[in-house]
Amino acid sequence: MASGGLFSRMWRAALLQSSLFEEVEADTKANNQAIIVVALVSLAAGIGRGIGAVVGGNASVTGFIWGLVGGIVSSLLVWFIFSLLCFWLGTSLFKGPNTKATLGELLRTLGFAYSPGVLNILALIPVVGGIIPFATLVWTAIAAVIAVRQACDFTTGKAVGTVIVALIIPVVLLILLGVLIGGSCAALMSQA
Repeated sequence: MASGGLFSRMWRAALLQSSLFEEVEADTKANNQAIIVVALVSLAAGIGRGIGAVVGGNASVTGFIWGLVGGIVSSLLVWFIFSLLCFWLGTSLFKGPNTKATLGELLRTLGFAYSPGVLNILALIPVVGGIIPFATLVWTAIAAVIAVRQACDFTTGKAVGTVIVALIIPVVLLILLGVLIGGSCAALMSQA
């Protein structure tokens, strides 16, 4: 298919074209492309941050490489967990008409929603480099809403709710984990 090239699809995702998200939702062969998009975005962010840190004297080359590899692995994990949460929320809590949406559809559409993040490589640019990650985060969140809306076939409002709740759940869990770990550490320290 002419529109099926990886970079063409990434460009269309960055332009927030609903038709792209419908296309990759239906294209079961786009799973690998979605993984590549997330890896490329992670690579771009890691390079941008790493070079900025090395140039600024805040990191070694070894630290840069470990950070880059860790960033790619963690980004793939976060993408999977976020997609899983959106799948669960979209098909159970917010219940769009497409309650038969699959995890694969969410993985593909949300993978392509990461596309604006390739601009994070520009984080190495002094002054504007600090703004770019925030701008791409907002842009990616908007793309994620479109991706979820198209995959679950429901309203933009339900897609916004799905994305927000899917983002809040891990934050709340991390806070609770921090409180539990902090409380356990405090209890151990008081007994020592």
